Amino acid sequence: MRIESEIEKISSFQHLEMLANQVVEGFISGMHKSPFHGFSAEFAEHKVYNVGESTKHIDWKLFAKTDRLYTKRFEEETNLRCHIIVDNSSSMHYPELKSDQPFYEKKIGFSVLASAVLMNILKKQRDAVGLSVFSDSYEYYAPEKGSDRHHRMLLNKLEQLLVQPKVKKSTDTITYLHQIAEKMHRRSMIILFTDMFQSADDEKLFNALQHLKHNKHKVVLFHVVDDKTELKFDFDNTPRKFIDLESGEEVSIFADNVKLEYEKRAEEYFKKLALTCAKNQIKYVSVNVGDNFEKILTTYLVEKQNFG
Repeated sequence: MRIESEIEKISSFQHLEMLANQVVEGFISGMHKSPFHGFSAEFAEHKVYNVGESTKHIDWKLFAKTDRLYTKRFEEETNLRCHIIVDNSSSMHYPELKSDQPFYEKKIGFSVLASAVLMNILKKQRDAVGLSVFSDSYEYYAPEKGSDRHHRMLLNKLEQLLVQPKVKKSTDTITYLHQIAEKMHRRSMIILFTDMFQSADDEKLFNALQHLKHNKHKVVLFHVVDDKTELKFDFDNTPRKFIDLESGEEVSIFADNVKLEYEKRAEEYFKKLALTCAKNQIKYVSVNVGDNFEKILTTYLVEKQNFG
């Protein structure tokens, strides 16, 4: 399900809602090939009537057209509350894109589109969604709601993240995850998009992630990275200057001189993140910018089923 093959004519964030819808529709159409066969009923505004249920909400007009019994699903019948958190620090605006590259091959662009895709599914399922954005400040908060107006408001905010001027912003992940956790009063699924670049010690970070789990919340951490450069350190061996996007610190090196040691440490860090999340019952998923969104959607469906 490569995005570009389906939406070659769509290259602007201005079509975020259309793009998200095409990704979701492509995923749903392929669900018969997946272990989620039969799950697609949840994507409709109706659900199949089961014998023994109340007949109060049967849609008789739809029965007349299809000769099958469906019950109506109403806005107030929300099955799930979901809060999406997006890290908008400077490191999330990596890598620098060429003019012909789609916006979702940058970490923030990938996170924005993935968030819009999940919002599209949540909307189809009549679930409530909220949004938080943080960097060196708590930039935005919207509580979980399910209305069309609320959905458009969140999409507008996501689009703004793609056009903000380039400003050096550090990450204060720990402070703002604690603040977000304090706002989550009703049991919810919390989905976090971040590259996990932060200067504080790991123990404090995982304490903040654990705080998100209070009140029996489900927490899913999507670790957004550019595999080619951030994991595999795939650069040619010409002299290069590497600049920390958040601190401005610079170092000039030949990539080949540090490649093996870099890859070793990166792999160790990824494994540590995965293991620590597993111990804390946090779902950890590493995602590569520019990949398709099947991993995002499949993870969401599995975790929703487990959420109960």
